[in-house]
Amino acid sequence: MRRTMLYLPGNNPNMLTRGHLFATDGLILDLEDSVPASAKDAARILVREVLRRGEFGSCEVTVRINGVDTELWREDIAVVIPAGASGIRAPKVESPQTVRDLDEEISRVEADSGIPLGRTKLFCLLESALGVWNAYDIAMASPRVTAVIPGGEDLAADLRTSRSPEGTELEWVRRMMIVAARAAGVDALDTVYPRISDDEGLRREAGFTKQLGFDGKSVIHPAQIPIIHEVYAPTEREIESALKIVAAARDAADRGIGAVTVDGRMVDAPVVRRAEYTLARAGVEGGAYSANNRERG
Repeated sequence: MRRTMLYLPGNNPNMLTRGHLFATDGLILDLEDSVPASAKDAARILVREVLRRGEFGSCEVTVRINGVDTELWREDIAVVIPAGASGIRAPKVESPQTVRDLDEEISRVEADSGIPLGRTKLFCLLESALGVWNAYDIAMASPRVTAVIPGGEDLAADLRTSRSPEGTELEWVRRMMIVAARAAGVDALDTVYPRISDDEGLRREAGFTKQLGFDGKSVIHPAQIPIIHEVYAPTEREIESALKIVAAARDAADRGIGAVTVDGRMVDAPVVRRAEYTLARAGVEGGAYSANNRERG
């Protein structure tokens, strides 16, 4: 699951070594926005050493590299992939060609390092109007692409607006991101909620993005993690309904019957898939769906 992925500044050794203790699903060791230009080289070395230690518990560990519009991204990739990063979070992706350039460089580093070709995942941050418009093509540009993520502040600036508590300016972007991600068979991960002390605002936004269909949300403070996990967790009612649906579908399959009815509602293949997904997210036995193991369309 990728309900939460916590950003950790790449130049902060205390956060880098303790981030996994906050029970997040994933960690993002950041070499981009949280690191000043004067500290880029030192942060890269620090992230490499932390990756080599490999003390992250069950967290998925990715690295946000510097953008392909800089001279830093190739060196970032060359250092962090051999050190053990399972994925690269690429900022400011605007076109399928950017993905192909990243794929080519990652493949070269994997080959040189004796890493199985294709192991390193690619998470694409879409932080401009052009990137959002090209979301589906970006998601389909490489089998490495695992998720697309809308931008926050950068995207709002490119849209000539600002972040509001209600998130009105990003509503259409989020809806488009879900459609693109589902069409491409990749995850949709929401942008960060920037108001760290506004728990109710975070809860409201997380509930909205969950209803849209997002798989999770990026996080900038550990205090946000339990709130998002609570919101994204299936309710007892949803779990009970899902168990009924899956059981009825399996019984129907055993008897050679197609669609069945559960609690007055017709149950067919799409409903069963959704029920299995609910059980997988809840960690309840009974569903076979894996949110992070889908075949690309």
